[in-house]
Amino acid sequence: MAYWYDKYMSIYGKPFSEVPQHIVDEIRERLAKLQSQEPLVSVVVIAYNEERRLASCLWSLSELQTRYPIEILGVNNNSKDDTEKVYQSLGVPYFNETQQSPGFARQCGLEHARGKYHFFIDADTFYPSCYIDKMMGKLLLPGVSCVGTFWSFYPDEQHSAFSLFWFELARDLFLWLQHFKRPELNIRGMTFAFNADYARQCTIRTDIRRGEDGSLALSLKKFGKIVFLYDRKARPVTGYGTVGQQSVWQSFVHHVKIQGKGITRIFFKKEHYEDSEDNLVK
Repeated sequence: MAYWYDKYMSIYGKPFSEVPQHIVDEIRERLAKLQSQEPLVSVVVIAYNEERRLASCLWSLSELQTRYPIEILGVNNNSKDDTEKVYQSLGVPYFNETQQSPGFARQCGLEHARGKYHFFIDADTFYPSCYIDKMMGKLLLPGVSCVGTFWSFYPDEQHSAFSLFWFELARDLFLWLQHFKRPELNIRGMTFAFNADYARQCTIRTDIRRGEDGSLALSLKKFGKIVFLYDRKARPVTGYGTVGQQSVWQSFVHHVKIQGKGITRIFFKKEHYEDSEDNLVK
């Protein structure tokens, strides 16, 4: 079966030195054409040691089809590999953030972005060409401060398309139920867009390893609703950072065990969350 992201997969996971020059030239040229001097939307890619995946992500972003003036920026978060070289070679304006954590990288991007609307982008993820406009369709609605959407995983030898379909269906149903009272828990950094003017009045947490995205979404609730885009055509596709290299069934059982504890919590709003010790940056 052919997928829209197949060509991006052709270089995914390869050292950047092995990416064919004609692909590098194509990505660079397309990205340059997208860059606006007066962007309404900032698309900000953070990366930590993502040399082998960043080019694939940027290739997908280079093929965005949008009616909005955009800028595409990068943040190199203290990488030890050739992540910085990828940004340089593809002509993406980028900034080096030496303080380590997703929060510091996100904050760096927000400080340098010029757009009124801000898209968090993860370097290990592919984005469909309609992504920006579909998300903006929700973000521009009255009374909305930020938007999230669901995501999919690419099939591989260990994760078949059939098993992923059922896994994602069950997960999406759970997230849909959860979004009524706990929408902030559904936010993922790779699928998150918001009003930057509001975000600059909040704090992006830099002291945690994960959850800086949901924490920001929680803070943004005072400016407007968290809404979700339910459109399979606009779904980003990512790797297995949130699933792990175990089988889909093993991952499903693991998630059921975790989410099943005190399941009634999803039916009650919460304005503050305690951090587990292992999630704190020390």
